[in-house]
Amino acid sequence: MNLRQLLRALACGALMLGAMPAARAEGTFEIPAGAHFNQDKLAKVGEFFRNEIATGKIPGAIVLIEQHRKPVYHESFGVQDVVSKQPITDQTIFRLFSMTKAITAVVSMMLVEDGTIKLDDPVSKYIPSFANAKVGVERKAEDGTKTLELVPPNRPMTVLDLMRHTSGITYGFYGDSLVRKAYAAANLYAGDFDLAEFAERIAKLPLHDQPGSLWQYGHSTDILARVMEVASGKSLFAIEKEKLLDPLGMKDTGFFITDPEKQKLMAQPMPNDSDFRVGRINDPRVVKKWESASGGMYSTMADYARFVQMLLDGGKFEGRTYLSPKTFELMTTDQVGKGSGVARDYYYFPGDGFGFGLGLAVRTDPGNAKPPPPGDLGELKWDGASGCYFVVDRKQDMFFVLLEQTPSERQRIQRTLKQLIYEALEN
Repeated sequence: MNLRQLLRALACGALMLGAMPAARAEGTFEIPAGAHFNQDKLAKVGEFFRNEIATGKIPGAIVLIEQHRKPVYHESFGVQDVVSKQPITDQTIFRLFSMTKAITAVVSMMLVEDGTIKLDDPVSKYIPSFANAKVGVERKAEDGTKTLELVPPNRPMTVLDLMRHTSGITYGFYGDSLVRKAYAAANLYAGDFDLAEFAERIAKLPLHDQPGSLWQYGHSTDILARVMEVASGKSLFAIEKEKLLDPLGMKDTGFFITDPEKQKLMAQPMPNDSDFRVGRINDPRVVKKWESASGGMYSTMADYARFVQMLLDGGKFEGRTYLSPKTFELMTTDQVGKGSGVARDYYYFPGDGFGFGLGLAVRTDPGNAKPPPPGDLGELKWDGASGCYFVVDRKQDMFFVLLEQTPSERQRIQRTLKQLIYEALEN
């Protein structure tokens, strides 16, 4: 069924996780016979990063590539910060920024699977203030001035909208629309606030677009986290620890670091490259109330690799099932492609050739680039403002993770790393 049919089923209370989700990417996930990495070609990864460090672009990074559940490349480069000059290890702590969203998305789908929340639930069921939400529509006068007219939403914002970034909730640190300017002027990050207070602040602002009409990056994941808290009666971190982090063995992943010895393990960007340009930046060494589900977590390679391996294995890890096959399929199927009724914002961060599932970008076609970027249909990925990046290629039974702290160099480094990895993959 397409996404409109899915939403009609949701409205009737008839969603079943076994239902076919929208616009599934073509292709299969069979492992090609004999696909393997050429170690001589993989050596170019090290050459690239050592040059980045030697030329002063980044302090350091760590890269892990695994195929068939075995590491085929695992190397750290440089230092965790230019002051201490401590080498990077699997225990070095990196701020994940938006790679936090992937963790939140998985845990939210676990709550869908156990019936704690439903995809068709209106957000106002958990946060009543959103029942009063209005959509901001720009009107242009004859003299060219713009004003914002507030109109009722065509339908209530749902949990599904939060998961696929079609809620109308945006960010205020990019773009120049009047709604985004309203976000920027709202002083959303003032004081020491929790998710409950943050949700109330967002609820007072206009939606950028009608719910369900546009994929748009924003604070949807933070509002989803508040829904999770209300539905479960627990804090976000308590939910994540119980459902995912503790069972998966992610002992060094969280929002705040209180242990002085662990604080010394934090990676830092170059002193002249520390502007992450994403609004408020929480220092995990300073405990605050807000647990930002969209960008506030830290992790290590030892931890995050376990999470990504679980995604590669379709929701399973070391004999334990975190997401059923049907739930995993729903989560990793494009929800914003043809027939979905969802347009794509100018700032469409999944990128050319990618759709978006429920929390992860999913590759649906080669894209318009010539030659197209490397990778396979069905590829899953996400990254963050600090440069942290992961790719899951189920066709090749392979994933890779890059952890670094370099906001200005990240996109170039990510593209180059992916190119070098796929050039080293031979059939």
